[in-house]
Amino acid sequence: MSELAPAPEAARRLFGKYLPDVERYAELLADVGVRRGLIGPREVPRLWERHLLNCAVLSEIVPEGVTVCDVGSGAGLPGIPLALVRPDLDITLLEPLLRRTTFLEEVVELLGLDHVSVARGRAEEMLGTLQPVHVVTARAVAPLDRLAGWGIPLLRPYGEMLAIKGDTAEEELKGARDALHKLGVVDTSVVQVGAGVVDPLSTVVRAEVGESPGGVRFAARRAKAQKARGRASRSGRRRR
Repeated sequence: MSELAPAPEAARRLFGKYLPDVERYAELLADVGVRRGLIGPREVPRLWERHLLNCAVLSEIVPEGVTVCDVGSGAGLPGIPLALVRPDLDITLLEPLLRRTTFLEEVVELLGLDHVSVARGRAEEMLGTLQPVHVVTARAVAPLDRLAGWGIPLLRPYGEMLAIKGDTAEEELKGARDALHKLGVVDTSVVQVGAGVVDPLSTVVRAEVGESPGGVRFAARRAKAQKARGRASRSGRRRR
């Protein structure tokens, strides 16, 4: 098995008092994560720079005290590094595969992450099940246009999607502009974060929505889901 490198100085600066928890998470990824096929063994020597730090620096552009849904969380990237550096956030790790959600639940319990919950399901099926959030995060889940179709409808009005992308960010954004517009996105940008922590910097596509996340296409589905929630709530009150 490939060996996990010790935490670099940049991790000590970024995570501070939370570093022991991050080191435990890194150990879990390098051991259980590899054995269960959640990450490749070749990723272990570069876990800190390529994965943990690369994801945690997203915290630079996430507002204080907001709700976050990490779509296609996988092994918990970027959701868990973000949670470890930002205890002020209320984070949901959304993942459809059972073996991954099992791992995520184990990590959340082991590290005592009371501000993190795990939900199993596909993003496109969660409208009306999950409460709308301020911020949707994602990393290496799908091309931007497809990812937006999953993540944007989960936002509350005037929320934003933050997608960690690589060198293709500008190109993907250019190709996805029409799709984003139809989904109610009113502003987009490519932001680089992590100066002094990661090299190269982490590249993030930011897509901000207006008052109708998901656009016309999802407005009817959202209204239907809200009605269903209301009926279920009233039914529950009657039974009590």
